[in-house]
Amino acid sequence: MTKDIVIHWFRQDLRLLDNPAFMLAAVRGRVLPIYILDDDNAGDHAMGAASRCWLHHSLKSLNESMNGTLSVYKGNPLDILKKIIAIHDVKAVHWNRCYEPWSMVRDKTIKENLNASGIEVQSTNGSLLWEPWEIKKDDGTPYKVFTPFYRNGCLQDRFPREPLPVPANVEYFQDIDGSLSVDQIQLLPDTGWDKKFEPFWTMGEAGAQLRFQLFIDEGLSQYKDGRNLPSKPYVSRLSAHLHFGEISPNQLWYEVKNLGDNKNIDHFCSELGWREFSYSQLYHNPDLPTKNLQKKFDTFPWLEDQILLDAWKNGQTGVPMVDAGMRELWQSGYMHNRVRMIVGSFLIKNLRQHWHHGERWFWDTLVDADLANNSASWQWIAGCGADAAPYFRIFNPVKQGQKFDSEGKYVRQFIPEISSLPDKYLFNPWEAPEHILKSSGIKLGVDYPKPVIDLKDSRNAALEAFQSLKQDIS
Repeated sequence: MTKDIVIHWFRQDLRLLDNPAFMLAAVRGRVLPIYILDDDNAGDHAMGAASRCWLHHSLKSLNESMNGTLSVYKGNPLDILKKIIAIHDVKAVHWNRCYEPWSMVRDKTIKENLNASGIEVQSTNGSLLWEPWEIKKDDGTPYKVFTPFYRNGCLQDRFPREPLPVPANVEYFQDIDGSLSVDQIQLLPDTGWDKKFEPFWTMGEAGAQLRFQLFIDEGLSQYKDGRNLPSKPYVSRLSAHLHFGEISPNQLWYEVKNLGDNKNIDHFCSELGWREFSYSQLYHNPDLPTKNLQKKFDTFPWLEDQILLDAWKNGQTGVPMVDAGMRELWQSGYMHNRVRMIVGSFLIKNLRQHWHHGERWFWDTLVDADLANNSASWQWIAGCGADAAPYFRIFNPVKQGQKFDSEGKYVRQFIPEISSLPDKYLFNPWEAPEHILKSSGIKLGVDYPKPVIDLKDSRNAALEAFQSLKQDIS
């Protein structure tokens, strides 16, 4: 007897290991695996350029792992699904849930429409350790502070789902005539801009597993303190793999927990908890990407200065720790987490540019651009989000560099034009005596920019702006 054809719709779960919806589809019948590029429903939150490059390679990898049976489409998912179902007499559709507000609205409409047509639809959680609607305070309201969210909400008698194996003996079915190839949905830029950061990554499920093992071998034992050092291999660099679902948070959680119990493992798991907290914020505040959670910031006196903004984007502010981070981003599609806080604080507080500008730039240039994490993180840095760093906490990029890049390896890697400066002036070249600059072969304003602002003056101006805000609302 021929088994029913069942669609598994891949979205942010581009893997076979620990994929709940894929497992259910494989048990249910012959699996028609599909991916749909949906820019129409995404609107302003359609994937940025760096994410699209990652997606291209991840889909290629996924297709290879299924012996070339992945069917790829571009357009409105409801129309595409209805067409596939009609042609191939599909009986059921399975997917793992996405949590972006626009995708939740879309998926609800699709499920209702297909159910009304007699098609079985089942959605599961393949992206988060806990559903965002499950973690609430005793009074039924969402948590606004991370520590009680994680310690009292997530960890209180709630264990994440244990990882699933890859389904055995999957029978695949392919929409040979109706689907496109990965190349045909045109995710890569015509300019070849993506080529520069391909060497930094191995995209796809196999690459994610390798990256995780490398982190366990080289980074986990130093994670709690070492994760602040941008030149050291102590961060996981799993964020893009997690966003695209090439590896599950459940696998990460259980594999590190099985290694023991120490401060590094606990801190890594708490970082997974921060990811969950970001998704909780987005779920309960669908306008998180655009509106301040703390409404008092709606009247904050931001500046509008395209020249300053462009200098920040291009890594040409004249402040080495900031510029190194922005150049790492442009070259690799990634930025070390400590440095993200430094460049974010500089943009929002020293340059006093609206956090929206940072959120949009990161959305387009990060390979790990994730709506929940990106939005929540920028609001955290700006001081207007949930459990946010206060606005008056302003990172000093010189002191941050001296503390966390004490040997200057990170700055010298991404700003080679000042690499000959002695450590004493590497993070503040504008304070170097002229003879030091000359002996290092550096002319400020020619070889490397002079600072676009004065750190002390801009800090004081930011604090004055914040003080005026407090007076306005009093």
